[in-house]
Amino acid sequence: MADIAFLLLTFFLMTASMGTSSGISRRLPPPIPPDHKQDDDIVEVNRRNILIVLVNSNNQLMVNGEVMDVHRLRQKAKEFITNKYDDPHMPEKLVPEEVIPFFENVPTTSKHVISLQNDRGTQYQAYITVQNELMAAYRELREELARNRFGIAFSDLDEERRNAIQKVFPQNISEAEPRNYGGSN
Repeated sequence: MADIAFLLLTFFLMTASMGTSSGISRRLPPPIPPDHKQDDDIVEVNRRNILIVLVNSNNQLMVNGEVMDVHRLRQKAKEFITNKYDDPHMPEKLVPEEVIPFFENVPTTSKHVISLQNDRGTQYQAYITVQNELMAAYRELREELARNRFGIAFSDLDEERRNAIQKVFPQNISEAEPRNYGGSN
């Protein structure tokens, strides 16, 4: 009887699938070399290329100084990333130095950065909601471009076309260390 129980237990352990949790995918910066000086890090970033998203300890959202409902964030991010009308207060539209296959000489806002900053007291759910809205903005833009350019869904594209669309709309989200920005604490 013990042998049969052991065989059944082994069978179920081998065939059962375990649930795995996945985190938020982010590209981390490369490690800093030991001989690196912090003064070398000064990088000039054009102010118009940055969208600042702040979440305070009351889970209220402020985007470039404007109080905003989180449900409007996705549309605001899409407008910022595309700069459809070449607004001088939004990211620069430049033809990339490196030719993007299928999109030769197409100006992009590849230098844009969405700077996400949250308060130490921000609830985790509010943080995740903001993250989801920003990621949804990129997903929707990539999906729209895939359907307009190739006539099929982004997920159905071959790897070369997906990579090209990701170069047109690169995911540039920078997260700052949480601080005390305001609200109740």
